[in-house]
Amino acid sequence: MKIKKILVSQPKPATEKSPYFDLAEKYNLKIDFRPFIQVEGENVKEFRKSKININEFTAVIFTSRTAIDHYFRICQELRITPPDALKYFCISESTAFYLQKYIVYRKRKIFYGKGKFDELLDLISKHAEEKYLLPLSNIHKQEIPKKLEKNKIDFTKAILYKTVVSDLSDLSNVNYDILVFFSPSGITSLLENFPNFTQNSTKIAAFGPTTAKAVKTAGLRLDIQAPMPQAPSMSMALDQYIKKYNKAAKKQG
Repeated sequence: MKIKKILVSQPKPATEKSPYFDLAEKYNLKIDFRPFIQVEGENVKEFRKSKININEFTAVIFTSRTAIDHYFRICQELRITPPDALKYFCISESTAFYLQKYIVYRKRKIFYGKGKFDELLDLISKHAEEKYLLPLSNIHKQEIPKKLEKNKIDFTKAILYKTVVSDLSDLSNVNYDILVFFSPSGITSLLENFPNFTQNSTKIAAFGPTTAKAVKTAGLRLDIQAPMPQAPSMSMALDQYIKKYNKAAKKQG
């Protein structure tokens, strides 16, 4: 049997130029998109329990647009206006530009890296006298706080949003040839929603080493992995796998 149906555990792409749509057309596939996890803001009552006073900080570190959204949301709910002198340190230029949604960009002190935290850390270290706030999700990369600690940066973690499992009960009777995951949380969601899930002939694709590890730890079979030297993106990895698989299925048929 050829590959016919794929479920991608992410929101549907906003543009029709997505490589997933090209894949669907190339192989006559049905590709569905459904986030297996979702982000919820930490409520003010819970945030107050952390005893964090946002006004104490002279700088804030943003590693994502989501962090920006929830920082300004919590400020609004606490009726706090970030001071004009506050310094913003962003993981990338596009993340920095996203600040325009909330502040007058040209009138603020904004610094940004090129997408990697080590580059941003160099900038942060040049402003080591600042008192930093680091907005994060309840599930976050431990390496970022560890690197800040190692460089003796005065910072405080603030959990402003959390990753929760989506309700996928409507998918219980839907079968797919390939399930595509992009985070360990996606695997957690699969097993929480379907505790009796049996993989059988279903192929599992994982993006990133931590996701691949989560698949194996869960006792599942990893069939497709990206990024790899010959397939730097998930769409490329799927393309190569489907081409090979369908060719073999045609021979057998």
